[in-house]
Amino acid sequence: MAVIVHYEIPFHDIDSLGIVWHGHYYKYFELARTALYRSLSLDVDDIDSVGLVFPVIESRCRYRESLRYGQKVEIGARFREWEYYILIEYEIHEIESGKRAAYGFTKQVVCDRNGKLQQHVPENIVGTISGHVSKAMGNTA
Repeated sequence: MAVIVHYEIPFHDIDSLGIVWHGHYYKYFELARTALYRSLSLDVDDIDSVGLVFPVIESRCRYRESLRYGQKVEIGARFREWEYYILIEYEIHEIESGKRAAYGFTKQVVCDRNGKLQQHVPENIVGTISGHVSKAMGNTA
């Protein structure tokens, strides 16, 4: 299951070189991650209501093309793994040229509200992600 978020690069994301400051790409990943979780009704409030938090423990971004003010981009996100942790992959494409500007991932673990690490992603979350990924791939099993 993948989601696509459209975004126009605002002036306040530009650095002194006239390109998007590298740290903003993680903000773009978060926009897509939020949309991905919301597509499963697993927004922050939904996760919090069952006493869980999903802190990011690892992230990576590979930069391919610089983005500039006013460019329109598509930010895609999809689940890759979700048994022991949740790994989400991202791609950012500049819409006009179709070029891939960046790609990467975030890895999140599951903790209770007190910060105690859970050894596995809870079955209800695994089921929600698995069911949605299967449905998006055309599998109904």
